[in-house]
Amino acid sequence: MTTVELRGEVSILTDPIAVAGTAAQWISEQSALVDPFRIALSGGATPRFLYEALASSAFKNGVDWSRWHVYFGDERAVSPEDVHSNYRLVRDALLSKVPIPLGQVHRMEAEAADLDRSASEYSQLLEAGCGAPPRLDVVLLGLGSDGHTASLFPGTAALDVAGSWATRGRADFEPFDRITLTFPAINAAAHVAFLVTGSGKSEALHGFVEGTVPAARVRPDEGGLLWFLDIAAANSLH
Repeated sequence: MTTVELRGEVSILTDPIAVAGTAAQWISEQSALVDPFRIALSGGATPRFLYEALASSAFKNGVDWSRWHVYFGDERAVSPEDVHSNYRLVRDALLSKVPIPLGQVHRMEAEAADLDRSASEYSQLLEAGCGAPPRLDVVLLGLGSDGHTASLFPGTAALDVAGSWATRGRADFEPFDRITLTFPAINAAAHVAFLVTGSGKSEALHGFVEGTVPAARVRPDEGGLLWFLDIAAANSLH
C-alpha cells in the first residue's frame, strides 16, 4: 500500500475523544503564549468533544479565559437558539461553562435577512479586531466528505472571494444559506488546525493532497498547518 502524506504537522490519535484531548492541550498552550488570544471556532461533532474537553476540570482552571477572543469559522442562517447553530453548539459545550467576557465572543449574525450585509459587517469586525489581513492565532476547521471546510463548498462563489474576510456561503444540504470565513482570512492565521475523525473522509483527504477539493486551498501564508486525526481517518490515507 502507498501512504499519502498530508502537508503540515500530523498527530494521529486513537479515537475522537483522544483527538479532542490532544487538540485541547495544544489550544490551551497556544492561548498562554499571546494576549489577546484570538481563535475561530467551528461546528461539528468532533469540535464538540474538544469544547467539552476545554470546559472540563482537566483544562478549565488552567486557562486564562480573559485573554480569549472567540470568532467563528462559519455559521448557518438560523437563529442562535436553533439546534443547527454553530454558536449554540459552542455556547452549550464551552462558552456557558468558562468565564470568557461576553464582549469578547463575536458570533456571526447569520439569522439576518441580508446575509451579504451581515458577512460584510463580520469582515469589518475581523479587520478591526485582528488587522488586515486578520491575524487570528488559531483557526479550527473540519473536513466534509466532499472536501469542503468551514462553509466553503465545491462549486460555489465563496471559494473565489478575495476582497473580504467573510462572505455568504451556500451548502448542498440544509441549512443551505451560510456565512463563512474566506480563504484569505483562513490563510492569514498564525495556525490552522484540522480536526478529522472517522473512515468516511478518505476521498476528502486524498482530494486535499491532490488539490482537487476546496479544503486544499488552505495554505497558511505565514503560519502553521496542523492535523489532528484519529486512526480511522489516518488509515484512509493508505
